[in-house]
Amino acid sequence: MMGIHVPSHVPMESTPFKGMEFEADEIAYGFYNEYGRNAGFSIRKEYVNKCKKTGVVTSRRFVCAKEGVRGKDKRDQNVKNPRAETRCGCEARLVIVLNRDSKKYVVSEFIAEHNHYLHLPSTVHMMPSQRKVDATHAIEIDLAHESGLRLKQSQELFLLHNYC
Repeated sequence: MMGIHVPSHVPMESTPFKGMEFEADEIAYGFYNEYGRNAGFSIRKEYVNKCKKTGVVTSRRFVCAKEGVRGKDKRDQNVKNPRAETRCGCEARLVIVLNRDSKKYVVSEFIAEHNHYLHLPSTVHMMPSQRKVDATHAIEIDLAHESGLRLKQSQELFLLHNYC
């Protein structure tokens, strides 16, 4: 394979560690997503376990978006433009478990090593877990659409507004 790649330029205070605590599972997701952005990889939520009685999340695993392998495709084999394989079996992950006494989520497992190259800082905004539109930008997009601007024009306006 390509060898092992470990993010080395991420500040220690932004790096998760075993035993780290979070108030909520979504806060843990946000922290790991930010770590992924700084390190150069995209993340996804792999699984969640919930209490059957209360519906409270008891454990959750966040993984590198390149974790695992794609399942067998049951659709038509004669696809004109098949999507490229993006998964390569990467085992980088963060697992959190609810501590029932403190009601906080504790990191029970953290693996930082990746078996693929990491993204450059200039391209991290294009990774799936980083493509978020906040409420302000969503309103601006709607206003541009309602005023009759074409998509390309509204994108240019957005870039001028945010980067100048």
